Amino acid sequence: MKKTVVGITVVGKDREGIVASFTNFAFSKGGNIEKVNQNVIKGLFGMYLEVSFAKAVNIKKFDTEIQALAKKEKMDVSTHHETNSQKNIAIFVTKEPLCLQTILAKSKSLKGNISVIIGTEKTLEPLAKKAKIPFVAVEEKNQQKAEEKIIQICKKYNIDLISLARYMRILSPNFVWRYPNRIINIHPSLLPAFPGALAYAQAYERGTKIVGVTSHYVTENLDQGPIIFQDSFKVDPNDTLEKIKLKGQKLEADTLFKAMKMHLENKLDVRWRKVHIKSK
Repeated sequence: MKKTVVGITVVGKDREGIVASFTNFAFSKGGNIEKVNQNVIKGLFGMYLEVSFAKAVNIKKFDTEIQALAKKEKMDVSTHHETNSQKNIAIFVTKEPLCLQTILAKSKSLKGNISVIIGTEKTLEPLAKKAKIPFVAVEEKNQQKAEEKIIQICKKYNIDLISLARYMRILSPNFVWRYPNRIINIHPSLLPAFPGALAYAQAYERGTKIVGVTSHYVTENLDQGPIIFQDSFKVDPNDTLEKIKLKGQKLEADTLFKAMKMHLENKLDVRWRKVHIKSK
């Protein structure tokens, strides 16, 4: 019998005894803890537990009981169950269209359903309407308030995977910790070189001969999450900055889509901050 794996995320105000409370709960249900990761930043506690069960487990009962524990401990808890059913995808966007257009055009080959598109503005709403996918604009300038809304939207659509398709906001630990190794971003350089928003301009100014893009999982450390996939293209000395950008943007879209596809096909495993591609 195949084991059941449940991912548990715990986020809330840091205090003593939280780790023991949730690990003891997992043990009391006959679970074996396979992964545990915890962080504390400015009094905010985040923990991810991956628990496996050798015997059949009543998922509905498990979820009800862990939510009762969450209420008692005053923590925000969510569970994620690995199943063979299609995953629900949320795409976060701002105004650059190519990544979103590429994902929508190839969406039938994804082992998942694009459930919602969330934008910081309404520029790309027509693309969502054409694809008949719900679009929600969260235009709050205050990131904390914006994330409070986004968290509720993701809960509503039971989101499994988040794709940052040139989403021009930095997500806080409070959000990122809720989706460990389930938020994929695209960065316009071969990380860790040329970090930041002006990567193409830096590469152009430095006369770089090869420019690349990096898809990676998002962590609380900007642009430093586990790298999933990288690709590159050669730069001709006569290429203008605009030509480099056009080449790069197409590669970004393709690389982001490839990373999403690999994730949804369960081909990726993160161990010790490195992404390993499963052979089978």
